[in-house]
Amino acid sequence: MASVIGLVLPFFGLIALGFAAARITRQPIEALGWMNTFVIYVALPALFFNLLAQTPVEELTRWRFIAATTLSTFAIFALMFVIAILRTGGRIAESTVMGLAAAYGNIGYMGPGLALLAFGEAAVVPVALIFCFDNTLHFIIAPLMMALSDQGADRPPAYRLALDVVRRIVFHPFILATIVGIGAAVFGLRPPAPVQTLLDYLAGAAAPCALFAMGVTLALRPLRRVPVETVFIVPIKLIVQPLLAYVLVSYVGDFPPVWVYSAMLLAALPSATNVYVIAQQYGVWVERASAMVLLTTVGSVATVTALLYLMTNAILPPDLF
Repeated sequence: MASVIGLVLPFFGLIALGFAAARITRQPIEALGWMNTFVIYVALPALFFNLLAQTPVEELTRWRFIAATTLSTFAIFALMFVIAILRTGGRIAESTVMGLAAAYGNIGYMGPGLALLAFGEAAVVPVALIFCFDNTLHFIIAPLMMALSDQGADRPPAYRLALDVVRRIVFHPFILATIVGIGAAVFGLRPPAPVQTLLDYLAGAAAPCALFAMGVTLALRPLRRVPVETVFIVPIKLIVQPLLAYVLVSYVGDFPPVWVYSAMLLAALPSATNVYVIAQQYGVWVERASAMVLLTTVGSVATVTALLYLMTNAILPPDLF
């Protein structure tokens, strides 16, 4: 257990430091803008490129793994969406945000850093694949469901909606970095030494900066009340989703243990801060979305630590079937 605590303590410690720094310095949330820009557009893309460019090509085309992880994410969204529809009397917009809070994990800020710490560089390919296809799923679901809601009457026409979805997918910096990294792996390309050194510096800064920024974000969106939906979303996000990912990935193929464990770990991560951003963009369920990000993050300290203990001590078999 001491080794697992030693693994997660620096990780969650960075979030705690960001939280404390924000509470002490009292900077406005707008001051975080350039840090987020650095993390999203520079540091994390450099990390993805660095690791994918050195990956054997055959590791990048495991479609059964992609299908299993993406299906598990969609199933969780659908489950929470149906529960929310029943509870809200059919309000699609609110139910969509609740579904995203239960299914859309913090796989951008938390995923790469924690998976690499826990499993080493062997985790980069499954993490990158999950990130690309889960984000594609979310980029499609959010605008589509909002267009179908009763608040979607003034939304752009279908062709503009489709173009916006494609633009969000194709030009997302993480996905662009993944495409370029895969291209470099396919053609055996390597950057010149000075460029590679720069990429190494940026990649090393990715996880610490991302986690610190996440702590700041949580501190500047205080919890005013606990939403009643917590009783559904927290256990579905932190317990049901990783279990479902475990079952499906084990069922569809015989994957290396690191791939199975990486799928479970990413599924077990708390709700992404982007859920709050989406809620704010559409003006739906905003305060409660912020609360769910905070509550699932706090809960994940216990659940992610327990999951890592089960995986690193060979208590959880890497193949269920």
